[in-house]
Amino acid sequence: MSLASERASTATAVSPHPFDPIQPAEITLAVRILEAALPGIPLRYKRIDVNEPVKKDVIPYIEAERLRMPLPPKPTRVLYVMFHRLDTGAFLKALLNADTKSPIFIKELPREVQGPLDTDEVTEIEELCNRHPAVLAEIEKLKLPPGVTVCNDPWMYGTDTPDESRRLFQCFMYIVEVDHPQNNHYSLPCKFSPVFDATTMEFVRMDYLPGGADHQTAETSMWKPVKTIQYAHDLLDEPLRTDLKPYIVQQPEGASFSVDGNFVYWQKWRFRVGFNNREGLVLYNVTYDNRNIVYRLAVSEMTVPYADPRAPYHRKQAFDVGDCGFGVAANQLSLGCDCLGHIKYFDGCRTDAKGNPVTLKNVVCMHEQDNGLQHKHSNYRSDAATVVRNRQLVLQMICTVANYEYIFAYIFDQAANIELEVRATGILSTVPFDNENGATVPWGTNVGPGVMAPYHQHMFSLRIDPAIDGFNNTVYYEDSVPMPEDENNPYLVGYTTEQTVIKKSGTANTDVARHRVFKIRNDNVVNPITYKPVSYKLVTVPSQMLLVNPKAFGFKRAEFATKPIWVTQYRDEELYAAGEFTNQSRKADGVETWVQRNDSTENEDVVLWHTFGLTHNPRIEDFPVMPMEKISVMLRPDGFFTKNPALDVPASAQSFNKSTLHPEPVITSSCCSNISAGSKAKLYKRLD
Repeated sequence: MSLASERASTATAVSPHPFDPIQPAEITLAVRILEAALPGIPLRYKRIDVNEPVKKDVIPYIEAERLRMPLPPKPTRVLYVMFHRLDTGAFLKALLNADTKSPIFIKELPREVQGPLDTDEVTEIEELCNRHPAVLAEIEKLKLPPGVTVCNDPWMYGTDTPDESRRLFQCFMYIVEVDHPQNNHYSLPCKFSPVFDATTMEFVRMDYLPGGADHQTAETSMWKPVKTIQYAHDLLDEPLRTDLKPYIVQQPEGASFSVDGNFVYWQKWRFRVGFNNREGLVLYNVTYDNRNIVYRLAVSEMTVPYADPRAPYHRKQAFDVGDCGFGVAANQLSLGCDCLGHIKYFDGCRTDAKGNPVTLKNVVCMHEQDNGLQHKHSNYRSDAATVVRNRQLVLQMICTVANYEYIFAYIFDQAANIELEVRATGILSTVPFDNENGATVPWGTNVGPGVMAPYHQHMFSLRIDPAIDGFNNTVYYEDSVPMPEDENNPYLVGYTTEQTVIKKSGTANTDVARHRVFKIRNDNVVNPITYKPVSYKLVTVPSQMLLVNPKAFGFKRAEFATKPIWVTQYRDEELYAAGEFTNQSRKADGVETWVQRNDSTENEDVVLWHTFGLTHNPRIEDFPVMPMEKISVMLRPDGFFTKNPALDVPASAQSFNKSTLHPEPVITSSCCSNISAGSKAKLYKRLD
């Protein structure tokens, strides 16, 4: 089928595709529906977004698309809204039918449930903190020199008691020594930290921060001037490098991908690019050579618990998906900076606190890249070689959550692999510490005069909703083990594999010693060569799990991070590993709850959740800005095809790639340096 006819069969000119992100007009519609349902009541909006379509309703539609058949009616387009009533302070959730322009339900949530942060709210708390008399009084005690000021980062408050139901923010204060838009204020943390009620906008209390290895605190005293450790190029003391030449990625004939709205065509891949406020980038309906592989793929949650045991740092635990939202925190990406080459951008959309739509420009970039060799073999008898390079398609999102940056890249290649690459960078979250006399702590690293970076973990949950040649799949793991000492293994060199099927919802551990591999198979489709069910394997990241004590709230709120593998039976609305509401939660309501149903997960519609992460014990080299640290997870075909699926990729050739040869130095003749003409000919033949 031609590209034009394929586009025609998936046209979305009249109404959004079920997997399309929310549009500005839909945000306006949602506000109109709610305000008609709650006339005269002042509302503050937290989130307005598309509610996931019911899976059983959308599968007939996407299957008709895949099979190029007439399309059935689209599933109902449903929007969700999280908002506060300003008259009562109540927090509510509504589901709205966008097709009929009417509410499905509007419900008030329990008093202890706190919704996610919103951009306007964080700005309001920051401004309130900057001007509050209690804060100004502490700043006055610092006796700062002229031109030196103070700023603050509002943080989600966290949890240390089941009795707190106020919506609180903890503001961490920093000295701004240099008036510059990229000044590194994290180099100069203060020892006082105000707490505010975001609902009433009232000052709650002033926390004084410990400055030594013990828990002792002291009143604010005069600041001892310390020079800021800067990262901005025009604030550095040392000159920039001058020996770097331009590296220009060019595709003179354009990219090899095509795009129709949010539908992407590249090589044999087809998928839809989704984007929402919470997870940011989501991939839907991923197929290869018209075969189903994944229904939905996204990073469902992440948590960052800090290891500093002193109050108030014991509460410091971010849920960057549930508390903040990767979509809300996504960067506007720039040509020649965040992405190189021939770039396609995708936009997103969010609401402000008043219900106005805000377009998020260029939050996802898509481009091709070369990743070395795909495969190569040289026949040593004939010197004939087959060389194929590995072209990849990359979809990238970068999120800034206060001090830290996370870079997420989904990478597709020509051998039917899907990789999620996560890079952590940005600036360490720092605390004040009196280290001028050589003091250290066992839970952090001194990164500058008067500043310490506590140990912490970055724990991610990748949610894989598989569709390996169909929507009923089985998850199992395979261990490589030595064969027993018997007549079948007389020379004691044999090893084999053992398979363990996860028949009921539950968990499993990674095991490097047994080379444990997790696989997703379709028991209803058998490979004609291997005589085994077709499958994909998950190349896991064997990571240290959550180090928080099980008695702590930080453990109860993030139980997804205590096991690397969770398997659940699919249910609509079960999208987030730590549950729907994480801000100031007392315990999670996510995978740890769902596995207790003991559902059948063999040859069922299943979801595989993989927890992985970084235990980050900061180096001084991570400051003032952190060189990226990278980890990756991959889905690889394992018995899905009958041979290497990249055999049809054209061979690499100089006529296609147009590489250039580095000029050779001029060789002067001497008795010690002569090279014969024959030797030169052989050398250049090898270079060619």
